[in-house]
Amino acid sequence: MGAYAYLAPSNVSEALAALQREADAGNRTQMLAGGTDVLVQMRSVDRGERTFVDVKHVEEANHLDIGDDEIFIGAAIASAILFENEELKGILPGLLESSDLIGSTQIQGRATIGGNLCNSSPAGDTIPALIACGAICVIASPGGNREVAVEDFVTGVGTNVLSATEFLIGFRVPRPQGKSSSAYLRFIPRTEMDIAVAGAGVALTLDDSGTCTAAKVSIGAVAPTALVVPDAAAALVGTKVDDAALAAAADACSVAASPITDKRGTVEYRRKVVGVLCKRAAGIARDRAAAL
Repeated sequence: MGAYAYLAPSNVSEALAALQREADAGNRTQMLAGGTDVLVQMRSVDRGERTFVDVKHVEEANHLDIGDDEIFIGAAIASAILFENEELKGILPGLLESSDLIGSTQIQGRATIGGNLCNSSPAGDTIPALIACGAICVIASPGGNREVAVEDFVTGVGTNVLSATEFLIGFRVPRPQGKSSSAYLRFIPRTEMDIAVAGAGVALTLDDSGTCTAAKVSIGAVAPTALVVPDAAAALVGTKVDDAALAAAADACSVAASPITDKRGTVEYRRKVVGVLCKRAAGIARDRAAAL
């Protein structure tokens, strides 16, 4: 195991200064939000020397603001804290249920949706849910904050758009209006604490007659990055989200998926499952929206 250093800045400016200082010295840095992935990695597949920069203490990354038009969720807020917020759970149920799927109760006391995104795993549960609800990443950079849509953040397996002198502060999420809701579902071989074989996040809006006026669908664990599926959304818009529309959305997700075969499932199996998950998640989101 290599040598490690640890820094715990208390605000964005301190964190950026630390990252720049380490970069200038030629030192590798790694952000630490909850550490539930990082600590496993550093003891197994990645033992290289580095400086950890802990954003758990960065004030701005722990901020939660539920506004009338927009919600800000800090990247360092533990999943357990988010899930205990009943107001947020009612507004963004798909995102909150995705964060509640990460690990055990103990893990959720540390794990964050920001860390889940930055880990950039194809099977990250919160990523399709974030995409479905239209989340925008707020990234602290030496030149000032910049913003990137979540669907554009992950660039490949374990890679993303962050440079060595940047870090994720949090997410801007448009607050759903009217009869709007969401859902996230995944399939795992075990009952809990496993990696998704496939996942699907759906957010939609209904008018007063129950017709879908807007939708966004994202699928995960069936491609190198989470995918937006416009054809699945199009299959729902303009319908009552009935069985025919749900079946068409499911088919669109199966077609869009480009999974691999491994010990957890074949290509054919994953294509089938992700369609089923889309169908079920869209039905749940429809029922939630109708009840508003």
